[in-house]
Amino acid sequence: MNLIGNIIWLIFGGFVVFVEYMISGILFCLTIIGIPFGLQCFKIGLLTLFPFGRQVREVPGPTGCIATVFNIIWIFTGGIWVALSHLVFGLLLALTIIGIPFARQHFKLMSLTFAPFGKEVI
Repeated sequence: MNLIGNIIWLIFGGFVVFVEYMISGILFCLTIIGIPFGLQCFKIGLLTLFPFGRQVREVPGPTGCIATVFNIIWIFTGGIWVALSHLVFGLLLALTIIGIPFARQHFKLMSLTFAPFGKEVI
């Protein structure tokens, strides 16, 4: 079932979003300051490629204050808008029975894109 969901996800926009996150990650990595943010873009991009069958969870153990500072910078430099877009798409997809599995994936992406530092994808 995960394979079918991932294939449908890729056909209807998942691959385009993956490419956008990869391009953003490459552009962030052009500067030394942007490398941590670029790595988070790569993490989110890989999740958008095949979201079915994967989970987002908090990193076990203390992440330190640097993760909190980076999450605050991430939120104010666009993370909130990306998370809100996933929320809107999730709500729209949840209106139909067929769209509910895809809405759940958008909600999963929303939780990761709001504050990606200190989270991992398994």
